[in-house]
Amino acid sequence: MRPWILSEINYGFVKDCDYQVAVLPTGATEPHNLHLPYGTDTFQAEAIGSRVCEAAWDRGARVVMLPPIPYGTETNQVKFPLSMNLNPSTLAIIIRDLAESLTHCGIRKLLILNSHGGNEFKPLLRELHNQTPCRLFLCDWFRGISADVQREIFEDAGDHAGEMETSLGLAYFSEFVDVDAEGKITADDGAVNETRFDAVNQGWVSITRPWHLLTRQSGSGNPHPATAEKGRQLMDVLVERLSTFLVELAESDVDERFPF
Repeated sequence: MRPWILSEINYGFVKDCDYQVAVLPTGATEPHNLHLPYGTDTFQAEAIGSRVCEAAWDRGARVVMLPPIPYGTETNQVKFPLSMNLNPSTLAIIIRDLAESLTHCGIRKLLILNSHGGNEFKPLLRELHNQTPCRLFLCDWFRGISADVQREIFEDAGDHAGEMETSLGLAYFSEFVDVDAEGKITADDGAVNETRFDAVNQGWVSITRPWHLLTRQSGSGNPHPATAEKGRQLMDVLVERLSTFLVELAESDVDERFPF
């Protein structure tokens, strides 16, 4: 039994443990090129979340990782079979209800550990700010918290099923990564198509990208330079940075000036 994993512990333990912080991993169910499983984002969120919570627990923080949400927003991948969509408004209701459940049992600090780029939770944090006593925090692990080391570890981290995600897959759920008889991953090079608008291609104007027009096999970013060692290097950084935050969060009282 790992006391920081809610799905593994029992009421006999929970009723006597004063949990301070909850961590909610969020993922998706969608294709990741030809080689990674549909559950890639959820597997990543679980792998990162469980190790982060373990490291924080070992430093005295009473953190609990909730079971992950395995579905995300997939409106732009509708053309790919079994891309399982939850609209942003649906996800917002789910997280609001979970925050209410935490508040009822005395946990007033929640970190959303997001592993899917299609899940945009910042507007939700703004909406719920004055609607719940539970203080919400968000970490998209593939963005700011790891941006500097991505440039050091990877040739090109990639956007979706590229070098970074494939490296994590090789390190933490390799049994689900498809390889050929020679051990080479069965993927294309993750090349993407440009739109007809230069402003969109330059990033000056944003759109929701129709994934079947953007990509050939759903991958965006070359996965072939990936290695398990690169995945472990990234994980070490994420665990150190996020567990430190969780320790600080657990030690902080929710008062009238929180989080300042």
